[in-house]
Amino acid sequence: MADPDVKKLPIFQVDAFTDKPFAGNPAAVCLLEDMDLTEEHQQKIAAEMNLSETAYLRKLNPGDDFSSSSKFGLRWFTPTNEVALCGHATLASAATLFYMMKNPSSQLTFQTLSGDLFARREGDFISLDLPENKSQPQDKETYSQLLQIVVGDLPVQDLFVSHTAKKLVVRLQDGTTRQTLESLRPDTASMLTAHTQDIIRGVIVTVKGSLENGCVDNHGEMYDFISRYFAPWNGIPEDPVTGSAHTVLASYWAKELGKTEFYARQCSARGGDLKVRLREDGRVDVAGKAAVVLEGMIRI
Repeated sequence: MADPDVKKLPIFQVDAFTDKPFAGNPAAVCLLEDMDLTEEHQQKIAAEMNLSETAYLRKLNPGDDFSSSSKFGLRWFTPTNEVALCGHATLASAATLFYMMKNPSSQLTFQTLSGDLFARREGDFISLDLPENKSQPQDKETYSQLLQIVVGDLPVQDLFVSHTAKKLVVRLQDGTTRQTLESLRPDTASMLTAHTQDIIRGVIVTVKGSLENGCVDNHGEMYDFISRYFAPWNGIPEDPVTGSAHTVLASYWAKELGKTEFYARQCSARGGDLKVRLREDGRVDVAGKAAVVLEGMIRI
């Protein structure tokens, strides 16, 4: 017999920045329908799903519909806290509306803590319109203990920090191989004790791409840069593919490479490819594919 006190919400799991299931970066997407879910419940569901991000889509007006409207509210929660920006869960949210709810809109607008974000169809890709996050040079001595934990004795060419995104950018010396980057195994518990000031909540390690250092895809096309992202301060030891990190990387690599369009790879175990474009208006287009792997109802 159905319990009248049990509420159910549609929920999906989407692998972002990949076209294959069980790759890319998984995110849960919950449609709030007409229910006003408390922050406590949103945090509990995110902890229950235990993915790097759980996204909550809500209608903005009484007559709105997930299958036809083009503007929604969007929030993101890690298993431990709410975050101000999450690219892959935004991509997952757009994929849920486009592919599962059959929303015909060519562009979706999301009201978020980072302002209005936009997702549009571009062939097989979904392109996200995100804010650029600039970074400033940082003295290596300030983060010497953290650097030792994350990259060991590998030579660091540049160190930058984005205060808006709370991300540290560690560029390894040119010529560092993709295999070397992929072999990093930082102790994330030690990372937490090495930085407690809340200036950063994530560390991006990046390498300039070349044919010689193995930065090519399965078809032999070279990546402009590759990266990994560790965010234990947000309860995420390593994020598989991170849209928000590329709003920092696009800004950094545009100055270094003298170009504004990039083909990038995030080299986690699951991994994912991204097309990234830094625009003149201070926005970053981050495009990727997505695969819906689970749909159901969550009982609360």
